[in-house]
Amino acid sequence: MKLPYNSRKHKYLLFTPGPVNVAENVRSAIGKEGICHRESDFDDLLLSVENKVLKLFEIKNVNNYRAVFITGSGTAANEAILSSVVGNKNILVLSNGEFGERLHAISQIHNANTYFLEFPWGKSLKLEVIDSFVKRHQIDVIAMVHHETSSGMLNPLGGIGALSKANGSVLFVDCVSSAGAETIDMEKDNIAFCSSSSSKAIGSYAGLSFVIGETVEFEKLKNLPVKTSYLNLYKFYKFSKNLSQTPNTPAIPLLFSLEQALANILLEGVANRHAKIRRKAKLLRQGMLKLGLNFLLDQKEMSSVLTNVFIPININFKNFRQKLREKMIIIYEGRGCFKDRIFQVGNIGELSNADIRFFLSAQKEALSNYEHLCTERSFIELYQPVQAISIIDQIPLLPILQK
Repeated sequence: MKLPYNSRKHKYLLFTPGPVNVAENVRSAIGKEGICHRESDFDDLLLSVENKVLKLFEIKNVNNYRAVFITGSGTAANEAILSSVVGNKNILVLSNGEFGERLHAISQIHNANTYFLEFPWGKSLKLEVIDSFVKRHQIDVIAMVHHETSSGMLNPLGGIGALSKANGSVLFVDCVSSAGAETIDMEKDNIAFCSSSSSKAIGSYAGLSFVIGETVEFEKLKNLPVKTSYLNLYKFYKFSKNLSQTPNTPAIPLLFSLEQALANILLEGVANRHAKIRRKAKLLRQGMLKLGLNFLLDQKEMSSVLTNVFIPININFKNFRQKLREKMIIIYEGRGCFKDRIFQVGNIGELSNADIRFFLSAQKEALSNYEHLCTERSFIELYQPVQAISIIDQIPLLPILQK
């Protein structure tokens, strides 16, 4: 097979929200000589990674926060939080997409008093509805997703952070696909815990996740019932605090590569990295609009991580995707109610402007077989086949009880 442009650097160009193409020094770091996780070498490594993560989140009062690391995907970090911070209290899960629904499914397993406030996929969270619900049901913990990858929507944190503080609720935010690309101000927005992972916009390999939390909130966990062994968040915190270690054997090569990826961001500057990702998103979106493609969301609602694009009605998406794959370009298709209706294009990881132009050229070629693109498709038309009941109708009057 004739290899495409730049294939010497990456076999595939991963235009996905994760996993991503990684930098050469990150790829080298994963092959470092092994160390023992019960020796001082590892203690130093874990402390270094923790300090870099806190700098990535630009936390000012670092003595008030800790970060713990879990061998597992971002979902592992989410489950560690949801199984450890609620106890027997009331938790409200907010959702406007696939990953909000996943938080709800996890919480139902561990927490009897799980409430669920569901908004349509790709529609914004309504603060007045949330505030009323929190007051009515005396909610102790609020869980939400920052970047809802299923639609590409970036859910604002400030308003929900303010209402959680006003109501005395603990706020947990899933930042798995936003960390490293979007501003997350835990201090300003009253976020008690947030989760993320080593891959995606941070730019390392998948397989590690982490939880950042306020020290005072971590300390409260010791008085709550233990619902899981491996994902016991207080155990991770205690080992990190007392020993700078993890309770179980960690994926040390992934910690080496994560440390290097974080060092790359900090050397570049967090604000500069965010700006670079935004510029890549702009280049990508302008190019796709010129091809006659339409987007699921208004650009002001999108994250800078990825773009969800309507599949033109008259094209065979399977063939379109295969044409791109033949040029070693990987994209994702929509899921859930967006399946067969949108495709997803990410712009994070080691993708250069030249890579983006190559992708746009490949897209143009793949679309050239279609004389006219039928792209006029409203969001209402897209969503209509799914149960489209009002937000108010979806509010449960009683908690969803786990039997």
